Amino acid sequence: MSNPQQLRYSKEHEWLSATEDGVATVGITEFAANALGDVVYAQLPAVGDTVTAGESCGELESTKSVSDLFAPVTGEVVEANQDVVDDPSLVNSAPFEGGWLFKVKITDEPEDLMSADEYTAFAG
Repeated sequence: MSNPQQLRYSKEHEWLSATEDGVATVGITEFAANALGDVVYAQLPAVGDTVTAGESCGELESTKSVSDLFAPVTGEVVEANQDVVDDPSLVNSAPFEGGWLFKVKITDEPEDLMSADEYTAFAG
């Protein structure tokens, strides 16, 4: 499992891209996707929703369980990935590419986001 170096990671196994004009892309890590199993349903936050760092903002349902999706930052959702809603298996097949979940205009970013190396050590 390799975690892209340019991303930052949360303890809830979400990743966050670098921001462009204050907007960052959010997804779940390969570690989380593998732990979930085959994702069959994705409930993502809607455009215009405000998400709060560390709080649930949606859910992913797999053949094994239902897991909350946590926001790694606070801000306003500016885009949800309709491709993942239509084909949730993208979360498993391409967690760092086409399986991203939503984009958020950041208003507050917690201090505890990890680098790729820190996350790899954390996830074991």
